[in-house]
Amino acid sequence: MAKLTAEQRIEKCHVSLMRNPKFGLFSGLFMVGKVSVDDKNEVQTAKTNGIDVIYGRGFVDMLNDKQLAFLILHENMHKAYRHMVVWQSLYKIDASLANVSCDYVINLQLYNYDPDGEFIEFPTDPEGNPIGCLDKRFEGMDSLQVFNILREENKGGGGGNGGGNGQGEGLDEHDWEGAKQIPEKEQEAHAREVESALRQGAKLAGKLGNDMPRDIQELLEHKIDWKEALRDFVKTSIKGQGQSTWKRLHKRFISMDIVMPSSYDETVGDICIAIDTSGSIGGEELAQFLGEVKSICEEVCPEKIDLLYWGTDVVAHEVFMQSELATLVDTTKPKGGGGTDPTCIPAYMKHKRMEPQCLIVLTDGYIGRQDPSDWTMSSPIMWCIKGNPHFNEAVVGKVVHVE
Repeated sequence: MAKLTAEQRIEKCHVSLMRNPKFGLFSGLFMVGKVSVDDKNEVQTAKTNGIDVIYGRGFVDMLNDKQLAFLILHENMHKAYRHMVVWQSLYKIDASLANVSCDYVINLQLYNYDPDGEFIEFPTDPEGNPIGCLDKRFEGMDSLQVFNILREENKGGGGGNGGGNGQGEGLDEHDWEGAKQIPEKEQEAHAREVESALRQGAKLAGKLGNDMPRDIQELLEHKIDWKEALRDFVKTSIKGQGQSTWKRLHKRFISMDIVMPSSYDETVGDICIAIDTSGSIGGEELAQFLGEVKSICEEVCPEKIDLLYWGTDVVAHEVFMQSELATLVDTTKPKGGGGTDPTCIPAYMKHKRMEPQCLIVLTDGYIGRQDPSDWTMSSPIMWCIKGNPHFNEAVVGKVVHVE
């Protein structure tokens, strides 16, 4: 019988995984993006930009069927979590560390899906040494948490390869630059395609008699339009809304070809926005977030916006009056906070006697335990969480995940 080519083995593996009760969930992802095999020895193992996957021919030929299945699932889980987009900020800090941080998360989840190696097996070299990183101490963590731990250990001179301290080695190559060059509209289309693939895969997994893993379930639960959620929060928090104006049309209805006036009230008070600048929220994300806030404020017309930058303390307080809102994104000067303790926000507001009509907090959510007594305030609170799928409930206020 003729030996199968790398392309044929990959296709055979796709079909096998689609029929597998444990891994049918990921079947739709196999159809997202392009799959190819490299003949130029430019890809040593496998490479992805988060959408397309290139497999090294020599590497595929070296793996047995279970190991190839592990590699294929590994690449497709990068797609599921959109690692190449979500963690661009980590790549800018340390590309190598960003690579292994993403791999640690994925490899441990795959190991937990099939700990006995019935269907998938961790790839090894010809001598039987594991290729890639695996460490059970990262159980339940996401890539940012792993990145921070490894970075701290590297500062302390720790070493190793996945069994204890140190960076370890990644299983594949991550094309961060290629991902960054994909136009924003294409990225959004890919995100919708990935979500749809996972939801369809979840239905298939259910028919095959398998429940959806909790980490993927959490991922899908967060697919809420944060812009709409934030807009609704601000509008329901603002008192008044008693008058209408045709000078500013209602944006929600414009897309449906319906012309409606927006509402406003000349007595609308203040809005406070508190932004975590301890290091995990980049300039592009901040500009997008503030741009959306500005758009909302153009509809509700607050008298002013108090913009706080914080870490363990409030390190900057900027005030934008209603007439200055147009310049908010361009003129604000973010200041780094160092550390993360959001209880500095209510303490500062109390000291300054601030009583806004609503408080919006943008943070990565890695804030430690909070005491509800520190948040005794009359202002409703919206927590906008960036890059932390495990933050689902705050001690006070509502939570929305910002992508």
